[in-house]
This record gives sequence, C-alpha cells and structure tokens, in this order.
Amino acid sequence: MRSIKSIVQSDPFNKAAASVLAVLIGLAFGLVILFVSNSSQALAGFGIILKGGFSTGAKGMGQVLYFATPLILTGLSVGFAFKTGLFNIGAPGQFIMGAFAAVYIGVQWTFLPAPFHWIVALAAATLVGGLWALIPGILKAYYNVHEVISTIMMNYIGMYLANFMVKTTIYDYKKALSMNVADSAVLPKGGLDYIFYNNLGAAKDLSTVNCGIWIALAVAVMMFLIVEKTTFGYELKACGFNQNASRYAGIDAKRNVVLSMVIAGMLAGLGGGLMYLSGASGRRIKVVDVLAAEGFNGIPVALLGLSNPLGIIFSAIFISYITQGGNYLQTLNFAPEVIDIIIACIIYFSAFSLFLRKIVERLVKRKE
Repeated sequence: MRSIKSIVQSDPFNKAAASVLAVLIGLAFGLVILFVSNSSQALAGFGIILKGGFSTGAKGMGQVLYFATPLILTGLSVGFAFKTGLFNIGAPGQFIMGAFAAVYIGVQWTFLPAPFHWIVALAAATLVGGLWALIPGILKAYYNVHEVISTIMMNYIGMYLANFMVKTTIYDYKKALSMNVADSAVLPKGGLDYIFYNNLGAAKDLSTVNCGIWIALAVAVMMFLIVEKTTFGYELKACGFNQNASRYAGIDAKRNVVLSMVIAGMLAGLGGGLMYLSGASGRRIKVVDVLAAEGFNGIPVALLGLSNPLGIIFSAIFISYITQGGNYLQTLNFAPEVIDIIIACIIYFSAFSLFLRKIVERLVKRKE
C-alpha cells in the first residue's frame, strides 16, 4: 500500500488540494461580501449557502443534479479542448445550436415513438454541436486562426441563427417561446424524481431531475477513458503540448486539432439537448439576444475541475449546489446577485489553481 507521504506528494493530490484551497478562499471572500451586504444576517446567509440543495430537502438535491447536468457537459467541452491545447470559448453557441436541434426534432418529428424520439433528438443535438465547432477547428488547423476569436464569433452567429430558426419553424407567437416538445421526446425520469422529492403528506413535491444526469456521468467517464487510456487520447494531448514535436513523431496534428474541436462541440451540443428535453414537456427556447449562460459556466467548471473529466463532475455539482443554496438568500433580504458574486470569487481563485498548487507543493516540501 502507498504511504501517506507518497500520496501527499503525488500530482493528483496537489491538484485536488489546489482546487479545494481555491474553493475555501472563495467562500471566505463570499462571507466578507455577505457582511458588507447585510452584516446582521451574514452568518445565517452563509449557512444557507453551505446547506445548498439541502435547504429544501431531497427535492433540492434533485434540483442540484438537474442543473448540474448541462454544466457537466459544457465543462467537459471546455476541459477536453483545453487538454488538447485549445481554448474553446464557443460552448454557448454549440450549446444553443444543439438545443435547437433537439427541440426542433422534439416538436416536428412526432412520428418517432419513445424512446427513439428523445434518443434521435439527443443524437441530433450532439451532431449539430460538433458541426458548429467544425468551422473554428478547420480555421485553426489549416489557416492558423486563433480559436478564441473564431469561437467567440461563432457564439453570436449561433445565437442569432437559433433565434431565427426558432421563429421560422417552431415558434409559439402567443407565449413568445418555442413550442413544447412531444411527450415522447421528453427525457424519462428513470425513477429519480421519486427518490428526490419532498413528502407533503397526500401529495409529493417532485424534483425535475431525470436520466440526463446518468447520461452526463457516463459521458464524463467515457471521456476520461479516451483521454487517459487510449492512443487517440495520447495523440490529442501530445498535439496540445507541442504540435511541432507531434508532427515529427508522425502524428497528424491538423486532423487532431479539428477532431478535438468537433468532439468539444459535440459535448456542448449534447448538453443543450439534455437541458431542453427535460421537465414536464421540455424547456422552451427564449428568443432573446443573450448567449447561453450554461455554455460560459462550463469554463469555470473546467477550471475548477482542472480539466479532468472526473474532477469536472464534482466541480459542476458543487457550482450547482451552492447556486441552489444562493437562491434562498433572498429570504434574508439579500440581493439575488450576491450568490453570483460569491461564485465569481470561487471561479476567480480557481483560475489561480496552478499558483495555489505551487503553494501546496512548497508547504509539503517545507514539512519534509
């Protein structure tokens, strides 16, 4: 068995410790913000944040998993691209294009029975997300256009194109939203709503969690195996570290850059499909000139999870957990933006994870 000393000195321990330290520092700053905002209720508010989803019982934890589902996928999208040396800022565009594809099939392709209807809708969301990321991938590989610039531009093109397509194909003019998807296109609950619910006596307050969380977890494990245990994953990481050395070793760097962006886009598109095929009759797309928040939130999730697929699972659940807790801060007369500031502090310090990791390593060496 490995000794405690070898575990403490290991690279995974130092990485995990850096992320935990970032969270603790961010929470400490959050407590200061609460005192500045409302000193008399600061400690009570901090307690609500720490209780997170547990603030509303089992249903609250179900909601944590529900909102963590798209974050896991967009976090994987950003983290996978980063592992291969690319910075995918295009997750919002890929997310909303995948969402539109899923909702369109959910509304129009009613000839498909369940479960094929929602399976085909998710497959379409994944495919469209990958195709949307193909363009910046080609521009990066063959024309050396920086992926940050091209993916940001694709975000706005995707947002406006999705708005246009919704209004011309599946728009409900009475409610100014996309139409409801057919029942056969809604993701099945898989019994999870009867695990995460609050008992109100004769009635039950069910959560909206569904089998999407299982799909997200399965995809995260699959991405971990691909990146860490396959030759394909090794080639992708090698291109990320040094494209010139990869070419010298016989690896097709251009192909791998394109594939990396496409896979990242597929992950974000799948996240959009999982998000908008959930609920009683699916979520409805709003025609607004605002980029999908779930796409941008994938960036801090990936940073906090250090781009490791398994770490991204925990970071997505954590962000969703404290967000759910923050939703109840308003009962203590806190502004609703307070929790966003606290999360931003945690994210800010997670961006310094490499710096914090060096601090942890120095502390370990000093103890030796």
